[in-house]
Amino acid sequence: MATVELTKETFKDTITGNDIIIVDFWAPWCGPCKMMAPEFEKAAVALEPAVRLAKVNTEEERELAAQFGIRSLPTVQLFKDGQPVDQFMGALPESEIRRFLEPHLPRPSDGLVERAEQLLRQGDGAAAQQLIAQALADDPENPQTLLAHARISATLGHFDQAEEALGRLPLEQQDQPETRALRAQILFDRVTEQAPAPAELERRLQAGTADSESIYQLAAHRVMDGDYESALEQLLVLMQKDRAYGDDAARKGLLAVFDILGGSGELVKRYRTRMFNLLH
Repeated sequence: MATVELTKETFKDTITGNDIIIVDFWAPWCGPCKMMAPEFEKAAVALEPAVRLAKVNTEEERELAAQFGIRSLPTVQLFKDGQPVDQFMGALPESEIRRFLEPHLPRPSDGLVERAEQLLRQGDGAAAQQLIAQALADDPENPQTLLAHARISATLGHFDQAEEALGRLPLEQQDQPETRALRAQILFDRVTEQAPAPAELERRLQAGTADSESIYQLAAHRVMDGDYESALEQLLVLMQKDRAYGDDAARKGLLAVFDILGGSGELVKRYRTRMFNLLH
C-alpha cells in the first residue's frame, strides 16, 4: 500500500472522493509515532482496498494539525466521504488498530441493503423485503441492515416488525438521529393508519367541532405530508388546550417532529422555544 503524504494543498482533494481514508498525524521527533508506524501500515495493508493510508507531518503542516484539533501525537483520524468520523490517540498495536477500523468498513450485506432500498423506492416492496431478509440472514449484527429492515417494514405498514428491528439495534445506535427519526415517523404512521381522512379532520377544525384526538390526527397527517410547520402548529395548539390528552401526547408529538427534522434548524428552534414557554 502506497502511503500518501498530505499537505495543506493536497489534503482536501485526497480526502474527498475516497470512501474511507485513515490519516496518521505524526512528527519526526515523536517516538511513539515511529513505534506505531509499522503496526499501522500492517493493519492498513490487511484491510486494503477498503481503506487508504495517509500521513501528515505536523511539524511541516501546523495549519492542518490546528484545523483538526491535533493536541497529542500520534493521533489517527478516520475520514469517510470526506468527513472525520472517528479517531484514536497514542500508539496502538496492529490488533487494536484493526479493531478501531473494522466497524467503519463496508460489509457484504451493505450491497444487499442498498439494492433493497432501491427496489423499495421503485415500488417493489416484496422484492425489497426478500433482499433485506437475505441481508439479515447473512449479517444479523449489521446495524445498517436492521435500520433498513425497519425502514422497509414501516413503509409497507408492518409497524410492529419495524419497531422490533429498531429494538435489536446496539445500545449506542438507539439514540442516533436516524433511529430517533424513524421511531418518530412510525409513531405518526400508526396514528394516520387509524385516522379519518385529512379533509374530514380539516372540516371539523373549521366547523369548531374538532376534539383533541382530531387535532392530533390532523397533525399526524401533516407530518406524513411533509408539512412540518402546520403539524407543529397543531400540536402546539393541542398542548395549550389539552395537556392531559393521550398522556401528554401533544408535547411528545412535538418532540417526535423535532426528531424527524434532525433536532436542529430554524423551525425546530422556533417551536422548541414556544413549547418551553408553554411549559413554564
